Amino acid sequence: MVQLKLFIISLILHALSIIEGKANRLESYNVDQNKVSISGISSGAAMATQMHVIHSADFMGVGIIAGVPFACSGGNLVGALACMQTPNLESVSSFERLTSSGAFLGNVDSTYHMRHDKVYIFAGQSDSVVKPGNGPNIQRYYNHYTLHSNVKTVFNINAEHGQPTDNYGGTCNVLSKSNYLNNCGYNAAFELLNWIYGDLKVPEAGKPLTGQLKTFDQSTFFHLSVPITYSFDNDGYIYVPSGCADKQTKCKLHIALHGCQQGRHFINDEYVKHAGYNEVGEANNIIILYPQITPIPTNLNGCWDWFGYTGAYFATKSGFQITALDRMRRQVIGQ
Repeated sequence: MVQLKLFIISLILHALSIIEGKANRLESYNVDQNKVSISGISSGAAMATQMHVIHSADFMGVGIIAGVPFACSGGNLVGALACMQTPNLESVSSFERLTSSGAFLGNVDSTYHMRHDKVYIFAGQSDSVVKPGNGPNIQRYYNHYTLHSNVKTVFNINAEHGQPTDNYGGTCNVLSKSNYLNNCGYNAAFELLNWIYGDLKVPEAGKPLTGQLKTFDQSTFFHLSVPITYSFDNDGYIYVPSGCADKQTKCKLHIALHGCQQGRHFINDEYVKHAGYNEVGEANNIIILYPQITPIPTNLNGCWDWFGYTGAYFATKSGFQITALDRMRRQVIGQ
């Protein structure tokens, strides 16, 4: 009954947003289609891994913060919780077999596309939500497909569950449930983007951003008119660096996926403004896309679907969230 009431409230809020007027349509920009990457924290990391594996032909790199290996949940919540808490029981070889069979069936791209991709993996030593043992398992998984020299791991920081920053959030080794942003004196956004793209400029501390943070209407990327059907919020965010605004400069695109309880429904634009990506994007002409998830009865914490709440095809090219994210990517790059 409580879940039904929450769903009805969500529908009412959606209707009100239509009355008030929708956000702008997501624009296309001058993007190098070979310079597209993705990252995420927690459930966002799991989804970033799914997007990378499923559409590896379209991504050159992935950043995984407090994540889990591909296919680790087994398609259900019980399996997802076990995956998060007992990484020592995970069978990485079984995940590899699922990936290979998925590629054979055409549910994911051919795995050879991952061969030269850059992979960044962060696992905090004090993570109590997604146990740090998942980090080495993700590394083993990617080592099966990717050049070992292209996989960077950061397992030596005493961080709790959250996005590590160098200037914002709670104490690094304490769980910050208000926003899951940890001030660790470590800029994970810069480190992962620098690993993926290489030779990036370090953002100047305190320098005002001159680009534009915009909202966009996410409903246009679904077959159904109500985005919350797939647990997507009505609006998403995109940061367009000043160097990319006139669409004359060839820019890069990075998709940054928030974690559970980090979408705008829970913390407004706090993750979008303080995770560290915008500053790196501004300094290096990297457009940052921030799709947003909202809670529904089957997903009360506003997590990305890495355990099957949107259906059995959640981790394939036919997955509802996968197809929506791919449409957003195509729209930004003008494909």
